[in-house]
Amino acid sequence: MNTDFHSPPLYFAIILSAGASRRMGTCKASLPWQKGKTLLSYQVEQFLLAGITPVVVLGPHNCDRKKDCPPDTRFVINPDPSQGKTSSILTGLQSIPKNCQVLAISAVDQPRPTEIYQTLLQAQIRNDSMITAPTYKGKLGHPLFFSSKALLHLEKIREETFGLRQVVQEFYGGINKVEFDNQVVLTDINTPENYSKVLSAE
Repeated sequence: MNTDFHSPPLYFAIILSAGASRRMGTCKASLPWQKGKTLLSYQVEQFLLAGITPVVVLGPHNCDRKKDCPPDTRFVINPDPSQGKTSSILTGLQSIPKNCQVLAISAVDQPRPTEIYQTLLQAQIRNDSMITAPTYKGKLGHPLFFSSKALLHLEKIREETFGLRQVVQEFYGGINKVEFDNQVVLTDINTPENYSKVLSAE
């Protein structure tokens, strides 16, 4: 924990938005969402409202989407997102300061209201677990919140060893699981049909 009360808490979130969105057929970051926002701008706003600084990882094909987000948002471009999600996580980690206290990792197709982020952040702060994760009816959801102690492990992930999953598996027994009564913590928007279904339920 940071004992310097003159310094603001260093809470960050990497939002993965560099994928090609092949199954969706259009850039997910630009999809219309609630209250006239795009899926990306909604995600960014909700993290900011929770007191978490978002670091958005875009690709060369959608780098213009940074125009959707507030000034407090940080951006980084993955030059070759075809290398997989792991490459985007590693790219995002380059913009995370070493004195980061808590790091969340989320995908642009996993929109959550700010209350979810606030609850997970407070649970992580209280327990200081390596990983805090939401669950719904016992099923693990997203986003995952990581302790500063996990940063060195995250920097070593590789696509050929299952990326982020290798860290989750390594510390699975110690995951701080936070049960929600809202299945939104399991939501992933991958196809036009899925997008329409989730949007109509909002």
